[in-house]
Amino acid sequence: MAKSALLKSSIAKKYWMALTGLFLCLFLAGHLAGNLQLIFGDALQFNKYALFMTSNPAVKLLSYVTYISILFHAVDGFMLTYQNVKARPVGYAKSNPGANSSFSSRNMAILGTLILVFIVTHMVNFWAKMHFDKNMPLQTITVEAMGQKQDLYLTTNEGYLPVQQVAKSYDEATKSGLQTYIENRTEFYNTQAKVKVGEGYKDLHKITVAFFKDAKYGLIATILYVIAMAVLAFHLLHGFQSAFQSLGLNNPNWTPKIKFFGTAFAIVVPLLFAIIPVYIHFFLK
Repeated sequence: MAKSALLKSSIAKKYWMALTGLFLCLFLAGHLAGNLQLIFGDALQFNKYALFMTSNPAVKLLSYVTYISILFHAVDGFMLTYQNVKARPVGYAKSNPGANSSFSSRNMAILGTLILVFIVTHMVNFWAKMHFDKNMPLQTITVEAMGQKQDLYLTTNEGYLPVQQVAKSYDEATKSGLQTYIENRTEFYNTQAKVKVGEGYKDLHKITVAFFKDAKYGLIATILYVIAMAVLAFHLLHGFQSAFQSLGLNNPNWTPKIKFFGTAFAIVVPLLFAIIPVYIHFFLK
């Protein structure tokens, strides 16, 4: 067995690859549970989930573990593939790989590369905007009273602030005479006392819906997302069961159950992920 590019011991490599892979499966399940609120919840529920995922200390720690796991999985996989190719530069005279291995197992490197490309683009379009975009909108609702409509910011302490009465900065508030202004992208402050009076929700729901319903690129984005989930399904079909084998949990009593659960996981999880953009683009009003 080739030695790991990141770990000298091939045994250590085998266990760490398996453990990081299974951890990422847990991450997928949790991420899916949150994203399904785009279908079964409303904008506030989804934005509350987004706030929790980006502010809770324990979740933030798990996020760092996830990033490290993805990097380890990707870099080590690339290097192992390169080492295997280098070790056998000339192919066999006769080869019938389909008779001895599955499509997924023969193409894990290619499937993994495509998934990595998807992760990077996904983070650029959503994660980076959530964390760094200064123009990230705050969630608002529109209410009607006395025959007039008014837009209100929602706050995390279940309050409301009229949008027209909130300045974008302290300087704007002092010039316009408004009593409230926004600081640090999401925090509402009283202009006179400079005391925090509330915090808004970043409207990731609005960003996500706009991305997949975009008149020009929404359909393309939806199709590419579905294709990416098909790639993920093939990657999981081999990877899930392989991880348990690497950990030595492939005894006759457990192997059929692991294979069944792994196959179900590899089909159901990517399928539900794929349904979300399809629902948004074609059915969400």
